[in-house]
Amino acid sequence: MPSWLEIHWSGDRVLVGQMVGVVGSVRPISRLDFANDTLRWALPPQWEGGTGDFQFVGVFRGDTLAGSLTTSDGRQVAWSGHRAPALARKTPVTWGVPMRLFSGRDVMGWHVVGGENQWKAIAGVLTNTQRGGNLVSDPVFGDFKLHLEVRFPKDGNSGVYLRGRYEAQVEDSVVTSESKEATGGLGAIYGFLLPNQNAAKGFGEWQTYDITLVGRMVTIVLNGKEVICRQNIPGPTGGALDSDEEKMGPIMLQGDHGPVEYRNIMITPAK
Repeated sequence: MPSWLEIHWSGDRVLVGQMVGVVGSVRPISRLDFANDTLRWALPPQWEGGTGDFQFVGVFRGDTLAGSLTTSDGRQVAWSGHRAPALARKTPVTWGVPMRLFSGRDVMGWHVVGGENQWKAIAGVLTNTQRGGNLVSDPVFGDFKLHLEVRFPKDGNSGVYLRGRYEAQVEDSVVTSESKEATGGLGAIYGFLLPNQNAAKGFGEWQTYDITLVGRMVTIVLNGKEVICRQNIPGPTGGALDSDEEKMGPIMLQGDHGPVEYRNIMITPAK
């Protein structure tokens, strides 16, 4: 169950932070207490069951933390974590040969996780006919340039997971001050990075995504408009396949929320 934690100082004596759990977006931590190599903090529930806070206790050794968790519904869970890698490239990127991830004929080269397979190739379109599992590419990638087109119905919700860890949001919504959650809307990195403008078309129309990911740095062009420019993705988003950020990873298309369509999926890996 991959998760992510960030800790920093507020002033000269108080530790604060933020965390991404197994589901949902990043949540703030108002205070963390550290004494005798033991770190303690509480995290409010978001989409999980129960009414209590998540209570974490971890012992610090080297670059690792390990300890116990009491969930919002009272269960006890063991956990461990290690320091996240910087993912900084030491040399400039040179791009390889573009490859087509979806042939338009079938779903060869992909597999389904987390539910029943509802994905089909229909008239050259990769179609998730109803809520089901997520579709994961068999090939894995490090740095890449990804091009795809996506179409969703009214209130549709999906996502494109980069290396299977960072969700580029796909949804029929526009961020407003009344938004219930900081999903960011179409063109965002879920919960972390907001687009600098609303470049989304309406539901039922084909939207074009061009995403460049180098290390943690992401640039997103939505429908021909650059909405995120070389921004740092802090860590995995909710629903990630794993939190092993030092490893290559697949492209994952979210299908567990409902119908969605993708086409013209092309990726250019870095050499």
